[in-house]
Formats: sequence, C-alpha cells, structure tokens
Amino acid sequence: MQDASASPMSPEATPASADSNGSDASESVVSTHVLVPIEQVHKLRELARRTRIHQSEYLREAVEDLLAKYERPKEGGTP
Repeated sequence: MQDASASPMSPEATPASADSNGSDASESVVSTHVLVPIEQVHKLRELARRTRIHQSEYLREAVEDLLAKYERPKEGGTP
C-alpha cells in the first residue's frame, strides 16, 4: 500500500494502472491542480455527464491539443 505522505514524484509512488478511460498501464500520471472559471466547470461537468466520458479524459485531451499546437518543429525537419 502506498504511503499517504509519498509525493507523486517520489520513488514510493507507483504508476497508475489502466483505467476505464483507456490510459496505458505503463504511463505514469501525476495529479495537478488548476483553477478554472466556474462557468467552464459547469459546462465540462455537463459534457461529461451527457457523454459518460470522465472530465479528466477531456482535460488530458485538451492538454495534448495545446501541446501539439505549440510544439516546435524538430531541427532539420520541415516546419
């Protein structure tokens, strides 16, 4: 059992297993905290309820989209 005082980045923390959202069991996950305007929270909750897809899955998708948008082209590659 994991010690409650262990940080998600500490060696004692174990990678999350696959969840119902299809996350890969070999992928490590870290909990983070963000402040979101209340109207967006209500809309996200409603979307998740309506589609039966977890809010966390939508947030991970949004982060991936954002990172892809601002990703720098690799050196020597085409822009």
